[in-house]
Amino acid sequence: MLFDDTYKTIEKEAEGIFRDKGSRFIAYLYPIKSEEEIKNIIVDLKTLHPKARHHCWAMRLGPDRTIFRINDDGEPSGTAGRPILNTLLSSDLTNVLAVVVRYFGGTLLGVPGLINAYKSATVDAINQAHIIEKTIDLIFKLEFGHSVMNEVMKIIKDEGLRIFNQQFDLNCSLDIEIRQSQVNKVLGRLEKVEGLNWKG
Repeated sequence: MLFDDTYKTIEKEAEGIFRDKGSRFIAYLYPIKSEEEIKNIIVDLKTLHPKARHHCWAMRLGPDRTIFRINDDGEPSGTAGRPILNTLLSSDLTNVLAVVVRYFGGTLLGVPGLINAYKSATVDAINQAHIIEKTIDLIFKLEFGHSVMNEVMKIIKDEGLRIFNQQFDLNCSLDIEIRQSQVNKVLGRLEKVEGLNWKG
């Protein structure tokens, strides 16, 4: 599959639950942008569920979906973090953290039972989540003179680009966002504008 310039994530937090033999598995999904956010989320969940036996999690980061981490938090290796991650992988979600909080019900579930429980709780949370598709956008800074302003603004309007920083002094500068798959086309048009410089 050719890598495209969109990725799927969740719009906001979501929750799911799975019960087996008295144990409760409560899954929480969070949209995240960096690994630094994970620690505080886990601390908050431990405060919210002080009596829970385990807080197992998996996360996946980056539009190219290459960064991931898992944590079994005391469950037998491979029975918690890995099935949670596999569920994120099969839903093709990224920039997301899934934490499953387990309340032990007194009956051991065994390895297959644990894998199923962590997976099922995560699946339930994903089913409750609002999944959105985002584009991978690159940021470029344009610098140009007033004389070509109309020309530049026309290209930006034609291509539906987002401006999020602009200064009009002696010279003009704009920060724009270009969808990855549009970059070559847009820069090709901008290159024809006299006296315009850009850096990405």
